[in-house]
Amino acid sequence: MAPDANTGRIRSLLQQTVGPAPWYWETFPAVQGAAGQHFVWHYHGTQGALAYLVTLSLSTEPDAPRMALNTYVRPFLLEGSRFGVWCPQGKHIRMAIFDAEQLKSFEFEAVAGWFKQSTERIYSATAPVADFEFDGMLPQGTHSIEFPEEFRGIDEMQLVSSYPAKSKEDPHAAVYVVYPNAGLVEVLPQRWFTANEFEIGYQWISRITRDPVTHKLVGEGVRIGGFELTEDGCQLAGRFEIA
Repeated sequence: MAPDANTGRIRSLLQQTVGPAPWYWETFPAVQGAAGQHFVWHYHGTQGALAYLVTLSLSTEPDAPRMALNTYVRPFLLEGSRFGVWCPQGKHIRMAIFDAEQLKSFEFEAVAGWFKQSTERIYSATAPVADFEFDGMLPQGTHSIEFPEEFRGIDEMQLVSSYPAKSKEDPHAAVYVVYPNAGLVEVLPQRWFTANEFEIGYQWISRITRDPVTHKLVGEGVRIGGFELTEDGCQLAGRFEIA
């Protein structure tokens, strides 16, 4: 259990932390164009050809999507009209940057039906400003990664995804603390998250962030609740309810 004095603060912090599409779409940050246009996210429910998809459109043009996100994608804001998205992509972690001003609209028919079943995580009629992948199978430790110039304004981000496990004792998830400005990725296998202790797939880690007060990593998991990690970022320090 996290210390009582901290639990409420950590819970509030996690409730504001972006989680993956479509389950956490309401946490997605509002995107604004340089000229003041407001872009909004829409969740298309659980039925029909657009089931479970999240799309981005101008607030004044809800029926003209500019982007569609498949499962497990998380957006993040950058300066000006630029924003990024990241997601697991096979054995890699993909990070892409888009300029909201440049996004062209497309018809819903362009993604209806096939997109949810595909391995594509992101659909846009406009190419990203920058598109980048790094190896999601890297061993524990800090690794030098050459990020594209467009990412260099980011000091730190905390990502989480599945991790290869050969036995029930091995970690099934890892936190990737990326430092694009420094050209580094720190890989932190979650050694507490094993098949011996959890139902992998039914239970999974959904979002992670850094506590600005303690500087420890804190997170939430589906059917797990909230948790705080130890100083090394690899073990469980405590768990608590989010609601």
